Amino acid sequence: MHKLMMRLAKSMAYLGGAVLTLLIILTCVSIAGRLLNGFFHGDLMERIAPGFSNWMTGWVGPVNGDFELVEAGVAFAIFAFLPLCQITAGHASVDVVADSFPRGVKRFLRMVTEVVFAAVLVLIAWRLGAGLAGKYTNGETSFLLEFPVWWAYAISLVAAVVAAIVGIYMGAIRTIEFFTGRILVWDGVEGEQ
Repeated sequence: MHKLMMRLAKSMAYLGGAVLTLLIILTCVSIAGRLLNGFFHGDLMERIAPGFSNWMTGWVGPVNGDFELVEAGVAFAIFAFLPLCQITAGHASVDVVADSFPRGVKRFLRMVTEVVFAAVLVLIAWRLGAGLAGKYTNGETSFLLEFPVWWAYAISLVAAVVAAIVGIYMGAIRTIEFFTGRILVWDGVEGEQ
């Protein structure tokens, strides 16, 4: 079961990374287009080569609706990285006080933390699903590209549901570990194996 969950989490992270990479390229192209457009609209180019300047400004410029695509893509990427972060215990933690606790107390705290994370991930997925239903029903579209806003909600919901599934799995694992005293999934947080 753990291998399946790990594959699912890694697949989502790879997908999120691919989307993030495409968004970085899109942003760079848009910024370069915006800079070139400003350069060709400048006084220098208007004086030196007015015909070339007019021709270049006709097709060189920022990517239309780039911020809308970045907004939707980053939302998906964030949710896509959550499952891997959850299954590898990659969340930030402050263990100044907790390091001095006995092993049983640490396991209890880990169990509570994982169960709370699972509950929060389920809540987020549930509310994202409600938001998706609302956006789908009212037919809202983005301002420039006019794509249906529910598309962004839908792809984010898929990633959020995967994060919730992995969160529930890890909550169950840490609960079993607490009550049995055995480590089922070693991630280095517990200390030496």
